[in-house]
Amino acid sequence: MQTASFPCNSGLGLRQVPAAVRTASREAFAQQCLRRTARMLLFALLVLSHATLGLPNAEQVTLPPWVTTESQPTTTDIPVTTREKADLGIRLPGSLKPLHYLVKLQPFINGNLSVFGYMEVEMEVLEPTSNITLHMADIITKNDTIKLHTAVQTPGRDLWIKKHEYDHGRQFYIAHLTRELQKGRKYVLSMEFLGYLNDKLHGFYRSTYMDDDGITRNVAATQFQPTDARKAFPCFDEPALKATFEIHLARESWMTTLSNMPLAETLPVMGQEGWVWDRYEKSVPMSTYLVAFVVSDFVQVNTTVNDKVLLRVWARQAAIDQAEYAMDVGPKILSYLEEYFNLSFPLPKLDMVALTDFSARGMENWGLTTYKETYLLYNGQVSTPESKMTVTEIISHELAHQWFGDLVTLAWWDDLWLNEGFASYVSFLGMDHAQPAWKIMETSIVIRLHVVFGLDSLESSHRISIPVSHPDEIAEVFDFISYYKGASIVRMMAHYLTEGTFRKGLNNYLRLFKYRNAVQDDLWNCLTMVAHEDGILPQDVTVKMIMDTWTLQKGYPVIQVIRSPNGSSATLTQERFLLEGSANSSSTTDYKWWVPLTFTTQSEANFSQTQASLWMKDSEDHVTVSFLPPKDQWVIFNLQQTGYYRVNYDDHNWNLIIQQLKKDHQVICPINRAQIIDDAMNLAKAGHLSYKIAIGVYSYLRNEGEYLPWVTSVGTLGYIEKMLRQSPGFGALKVLFTATFLDLVLPLYDTVGFDDKLEDPTLSKGRGRSP
Repeated sequence: MQTASFPCNSGLGLRQVPAAVRTASREAFAQQCLRRTARMLLFALLVLSHATLGLPNAEQVTLPPWVTTESQPTTTDIPVTTREKADLGIRLPGSLKPLHYLVKLQPFINGNLSVFGYMEVEMEVLEPTSNITLHMADIITKNDTIKLHTAVQTPGRDLWIKKHEYDHGRQFYIAHLTRELQKGRKYVLSMEFLGYLNDKLHGFYRSTYMDDDGITRNVAATQFQPTDARKAFPCFDEPALKATFEIHLARESWMTTLSNMPLAETLPVMGQEGWVWDRYEKSVPMSTYLVAFVVSDFVQVNTTVNDKVLLRVWARQAAIDQAEYAMDVGPKILSYLEEYFNLSFPLPKLDMVALTDFSARGMENWGLTTYKETYLLYNGQVSTPESKMTVTEIISHELAHQWFGDLVTLAWWDDLWLNEGFASYVSFLGMDHAQPAWKIMETSIVIRLHVVFGLDSLESSHRISIPVSHPDEIAEVFDFISYYKGASIVRMMAHYLTEGTFRKGLNNYLRLFKYRNAVQDDLWNCLTMVAHEDGILPQDVTVKMIMDTWTLQKGYPVIQVIRSPNGSSATLTQERFLLEGSANSSSTTDYKWWVPLTFTTQSEANFSQTQASLWMKDSEDHVTVSFLPPKDQWVIFNLQQTGYYRVNYDDHNWNLIIQQLKKDHQVICPINRAQIIDDAMNLAKAGHLSYKIAIGVYSYLRNEGEYLPWVTSVGTLGYIEKMLRQSPGFGALKVLFTATFLDLVLPLYDTVGFDDKLEDPTLSKGRGRSP
C-alpha cells in the first residue's frame, strides 16, 4: 500500500517550472528556485497519518425492511469484556486455521447503507480447544444464527455453542463450546450478520461523486489493510491466516461489482426484483487484508497482457478517458515484473479501480488494486509532469506487491518492511523499465535515501523491523522508515550481493513461499544459499548476520576515513550518525553494523564497482585499507551511494575532493557528487565537519548540469538560509547569501532554458560521466 505522499518527484529537471516563472528575471528565478525546491524537500518529510476509525453504534444503523428488530443484540446477548488497553492481547489463540470462506454480502448502497451478510468458514483444528475466537467489529449478529458443525455434516441446528462472548476491546467474537474440538478435524462455523457502509474510508465504506448532470452517485469500496476486513465480515483477521474465498455480492442490476477473482455467474436475488447476485470464482489462498470488492456504476477499458492476463482500468464515466496512460504503463510494468521475478502473474485478471474517496494513494488487493483517482488517472492537458511520475510510481508499487506481499505475505506486521521496502525498491525498477528516459534508478531512489537519512538520524527514529503489540501500533509502522529505509537497504543488498545473485535469491524465495507467509529470516536463508553457491559471501558469513544489524536496530553509521601521512593506507571506524545533541553522545557508540565498503581512487575513478570490496564487521573497532594512492590523490568511499551510510574524511582528503570538483566535476559520477554534497552539509550540522569545508563543496556548482546534485544542493542550502534568518544581522547576510547563490545558479539558467521535455530529465544537453 502507498500511504505517504512524496512531492519531490525525481527525474524532473529544473526546466520543468510553472509557466509564470518563465517571465521572471534571472534573480527572481534563482531565489524562487531555492525556495520552491527547499519547500518540496521539507514537505517530503511529512507522512500522512491514517484516519481515526469511527465505529457506528447499533442504534445508528438503519435496518433494511427484511431484517426484524429481533436481530439486534441485547445486553444479555453480548456481554462486553472490559480490560485495560495496555493489557489487551491482540493476537488470536492459534488453535484454529481457516481454510475456506464463503462470504455473501448485500450492500444497500442507494438505500439506508446497511449491509446484510452471511459467512461460512471452514477451519482445521491445530490444537485441541473448547472455544472459537475470530475477529468482528462494526457488525451486528443474532446468536441463534451462529452454527457450528463438522465439515462432513449437513448444517443443522447447532447444539455445541453454550455461550457467545463479544470482546469489543480486542474486536473478538468468542464462541464457548460444550465440547472440545479435536486436533486435525475440520469444522464449519456460519452466521448471519448486519453491517453498515461507513464514511471513514476503511473497512467496507461508502463514497460518492457527482456526474456531469449534477447527480450524486454512490460507490461502495473496501480498504482492509491492516485490520479492517473484520468490519466487513467476521474472519480470522491476521495476515498469516491465509485461506481461499468465494465472494457473492448482491447489486441492483444497473450497477457493477468487482472482487479479487473473475466473475463466475450472475443470478437473480429471489424475491427482490431488480437485484442480482454476482458469484466470483474461488480465490487462491490469501490474507484477509487483501480481500476486496467494489460496487459502482463505473465503466472500464481493457487489454490483455501476454495473451493471458485481462487488465482493466475502471473509473467514473467522465474520467475514463484519463485511463489511457495507466493502460500504457500498466501492461509494460506487469510484463517486466513477471520477467524480473521469473514467475508469471498468478491470477487470470487484474483490475485497477480509480476511487474519488480513498485513504491511501494505492492498495495492492490481489487482482483488484484500488487507487485514489489522482494517482491512477492522468490528463496530459492539465496534469503536471510530477503527476505523471507519481502515477507511474504508484501503479508500479501496487503491481510489485502482487508478488511481494500478495503471493508471499508477511507473517505479522512487525515485518511490514518486507512488503513495503521490497515493493518500493522493485517499483523503481518497474518505473525505470516503463520510462527509461527518467533515469529513476539514478535519481528517485537516491532522493528518497537522502530524505529518510534525515529521519533516521534522529534519536526518535525506530528500527525497521519493529515489534507490534497493540492494534494502534500497526497503522503507525506504515511510515517512511518502513517504505524508504526498507527500499534503501534492499538496494544496498542488491549491490553487495550483485544483481544476478540477488534476483536468484528472490526467485527462490517467491517459489518456496508462494501462497504462504514468511519472516525476514526466510528471505535471508534463500539469499544466503545462492550467495554461497555463487561465491559472493564466504561460507561462514550469512545474509542474516549482515542484515540483522540493519533491521533490528535503528539509525545508520557514519564511516570515518583517516588516511596515513603518506596517503598509502587509511583507517576506517564507524559510529551511529545523529543530528540531535552532541555528535559524541554515548548512544552513538552502542550501535555497530556490518558495512559493505566500496571505494575508488583518483587514478582509477571507477564508480561502477558496487559489489563490496571489503567489509567492516559489527565486531570490529576499525578496518585498515592499504595500497591507496599517494597523499596528493583523493579516495572516495560508498560508490553510487549504494551503502546506507555516510562517509567523513580527514580535512586533506576533503580538500582534494573539492579541488577535483572545481577542476573537472564529471570525473566523479553524479550520484556521488550528490552524496558528497549531502554528506558534507549534514556532517557539518552534526559537528563532524567544519562549515568551511562543507560550504567549499558547493563552489563547483556553477558548472553543474545534472539534476540530482542540484536538487540535493538546493535542499541543503535551504537549511543554511533558514539558519541565517535566525541570525541578528540577517539583512546583510541575506544580500551576501543571495549573491553567492546567484553566482552558482545563473550559469545554469543561461544554459538550460525551459523548453526541454520531461523525457530528458537532465539539466543540460550533455550529461556528466555515467557511473
